[in-house]
Parts: sequence; structure tokens; C-alpha cells
Amino acid sequence: MRTNPSLLFAALLAVLWMLAPATAWAQPTPGAVPPPKAAGNLASIKLPQGFRIAYFAQNVPGARELAVGPDGTVYVGTNANGNKGKVYALPDKNHDGKADAVITIATGLNTPNGVAVRQGSLYVAEINRIIRFDNIAANLRTPPRPVVVYDKLPGNPWHGMRYIAFGPDGLLYVPVGAPCNSCEPEKPIFGTINRLRADGTGFQNVATGVRNTVGFDWHPVTKELWFTDNGRDMLGDDVPPDELNRLSKPGQHFGFPYYFGGDVPDPELSAGKTPNMYTKPARKLGAHVAALGMKFYTGTKFPAQYRNQIFIPEHGSWNRSQKSGYRITLVKLDPTGRQALSYEPFAVGWLQGQQSWGRPVCLLVLPDGSLLVSDDQGGAVFRIWYAG
Repeated sequence: MRTNPSLLFAALLAVLWMLAPATAWAQPTPGAVPPPKAAGNLASIKLPQGFRIAYFAQNVPGARELAVGPDGTVYVGTNANGNKGKVYALPDKNHDGKADAVITIATGLNTPNGVAVRQGSLYVAEINRIIRFDNIAANLRTPPRPVVVYDKLPGNPWHGMRYIAFGPDGLLYVPVGAPCNSCEPEKPIFGTINRLRADGTGFQNVATGVRNTVGFDWHPVTKELWFTDNGRDMLGDDVPPDELNRLSKPGQHFGFPYYFGGDVPDPELSAGKTPNMYTKPARKLGAHVAALGMKFYTGTKFPAQYRNQIFIPEHGSWNRSQKSGYRITLVKLDPTGRQALSYEPFAVGWLQGQQSWGRPVCLLVLPDGSLLVSDDQGGAVFRIWYAG
């Protein structure tokens, strides 16, 4: 009897897979494949009574961080998933709550996730650098050549999507995520939050032990920095939690890679370490929900109980047996603005069964008091408002 070579090859692969050491499978590859896409329907989004949702813009592939200019134009960074490194502008000149057009203002950039606006200039964070487009509002269709602000960021793509924002101190904040699932990085810049002047000088660290933050904001009253952080993978469905953290002073260490969620030790790296060596999270979030571009609600159009509270877009899990996230949650704070009291869903419905039709990424409070939500799976920006 002749032996089928294809069957022999398949059997050999199966044996090699079973014999491979566990550590070979411990680190997921960057850019994990999202779950299958379900049919989108805004009617499936559930919000608290009195709130409404609609599209602000569609046909915005890979929409990520959002920023708004003085004239109300919304700028959108994008991810690396086949989007050709584009940055978009969404003007709404008649202020009807819908973008007038989707204008491409840059292309060919290196995963331009982050966007921020200061004094009429648009700052864009690529993986390896930060650039600036001056006088952008007057030149949306003929943008100027960008100025390089800072070009010394690591080029590693793993956790390389940079979220940027200007703080109350006038400095530009930028994180550098860990180049791994869990490891002790060779260079101290990894697993940090940093800041620099608008001209690119004065780069300095403000927080360490941060695995991968892709969202932060400052409390409107205390001016303290709050940020989300994604926990490591491959420890199970329900551990570790994602984190909501508060930076009460520069130089705090938030646990990575030794502890996650304040008390979950890394099985390979925590020897000789204790939880009390690190700053604990202000609030534990859901495991693997991928909490991203959080925002304090600073508008006046939502009911009073939402003002100065934290909204968190949860991009959604990729490696749980049952998907989680794919929603917007609300964290309520105490009157001091320093203690997180509760964590609850605010907008749900992008996940239908085990299939998603959207993945919330970043939030933005518009001058009219409405809340924008970017979606890099559906390539859209939603607008949520309170109608009473």
C-alpha cells in the first residue's frame, strides 16, 4: 500500500505542535485578528433612557484617536490594518451633528494612531515619531508638509499605537507600550508614559510599569492624570483585569511586568516582588476588555450625574473563550475626584452573540456637549447625545 505524503506531513506537524514547549505559545503576535464581523445596526445599541446615537461619519477606515480643532473640525488617526497610514478631517460647518465630508489630509504614515490639536496645528503620533501640520484648518484639502517634532520613539510595532494629548501643563504626553505580552524590556522607555514640550524638546518620563495605555485624560478639577492600561494575555479568561489608574505624582510605578490589576503576579517575573511595591489601580476593569481612549465628560448637556465622570471605550477581547468588551462603560467618582466608586455599562450592542460589528476605540467631547465614539472595525464615528 502506498503512503500519502500529504498525510505524513500533516501527522508530523501535529506531533511537533504537541511536543513544542509551552513558552513558544505564550506570546501572541501583534495585531491579533478580531472576531467575525456581524451586521451593523444602530438600533442594537442600548443606552440609558434619554440618550440617542447616530453616525457622525462613515467611510473612515480604521478610525482611532479623535481630536477637535477650534473651528469644530474633528481629526481622526488610524490603525495599521490596511489603511495606508491615513489621517482624516471631518468638518461640520453647519453644526448639524454630521460630518460634511471625510477629507484625507495625510497618507503613507507609520500607523498614525494619535492626534492632538494645539494653537491651530495638528500633531500626529506615528509609531516612531511625532509630526505637526501647521495652520491645518485653513488647508484641509492642501495640507502643508509636516514638521518633525520628535523622532526618537521606538519603532517596535507591538503595542506601538501612540495616543497623544496635551495636558493642563501645556506639555504633550505620549506613552510607549511594552514590546511584548509580558517581559522585562531591555530599554527603560518601554512600558512608560512621557511628556515633552510642543516643540519636541524636554522629553521626560512621568510614569513607569504601564504595559499598554492607549487612552488618558486629566480630571477637570484636580488636574490629575487618569489612564487605562491593558493587562497581559494568556493567563485565562478572567485574569488579569484591565486597569483604570490615577497618577497622583510623577514617577509612580504601576506594576508591569511584575503585577497586574494590583495583585495578580506574573507567573514568570514576579519572584522577589510584592504588590505593595507598586501603585494599585484606581479601579479594576473587566479582564481582556481592552479599555482604550477614556474621557472625562466635561460638557453640560448630559444630566448632572455624568459630569466630570469617566467614560471608557472597551475595544473588546480577542482571546477569551467568551468575548467581552465591545462597549462603553462609565466609572463614577467620589466628590473629591480621586476615588472610583462604581463601574457599569453605558452603551452596549456592538457585540451580538460572539460576533462584533463595531469596536469602540476613542471618545471625544464636542463643544456642543455630545460624545463622539470612533470605531476601527466598522470605519465610523458615532455621536451620542442626550435628548431628554
